[in-house]
Amino acid sequence: MSANQTPFEFTQALRSAADKIVAKYPEGRQASAVLPLLDLVQRQNGGWVTTDMMSAVAEFLDMSPIRVYEVASFYTMINLELVGETVVEVCTTTPCWLRGCDGIVQACEETLGIGLGETSADGRFTLREVECLGACVNAPIVKINDDYYEDLDPDRTRAILDSISRGAAPPPGSQTGRKTSAPASGPTTLSASAGDS
Repeated sequence: MSANQTPFEFTQALRSAADKIVAKYPEGRQASAVLPLLDLVQRQNGGWVTTDMMSAVAEFLDMSPIRVYEVASFYTMINLELVGETVVEVCTTTPCWLRGCDGIVQACEETLGIGLGETSADGRFTLREVECLGACVNAPIVKINDDYYEDLDPDRTRAILDSISRGAAPPPGSQTGRKTSAPASGPTTLSASAGDS
């Protein structure tokens, strides 16, 4: 049996969590819970989903297995192969590219000692290039597991990765200190004058 065909069954705890998720959806619409359930089983399995897990989700939701496979293979946040304990995803689409993501990629590769699409030999890190993460205003962006690190430059990126390597949890969000998507300088509201900021 291949690693992707490891037998899988919902544990009582997992079934209870899945029931709570399904209860959020209207009667007869349990298939709408497919993505949250894939995320749930992925978290239980160390960050990736096997074919057997997708089949179990399909059975749990009373769906055709192919529908679950379609969802799992479409969304990049569902991992269909083994990944490292820490998944580092660098956005390289236009806004991040214009703001220097090439330097961010290089900093990640140098700091982690792996290239895009690779996992470190010790299984601690996986480095991936991804499409838009949806936080373009704070480009360039790196998503590390569930956290977004924004307004990056190569030095800040190295510092974050070094910190994570040492077991620390650096604060996510803007790395320049700005709040959410507020301008980096100048007025922060439509009613403020330039001298108010």
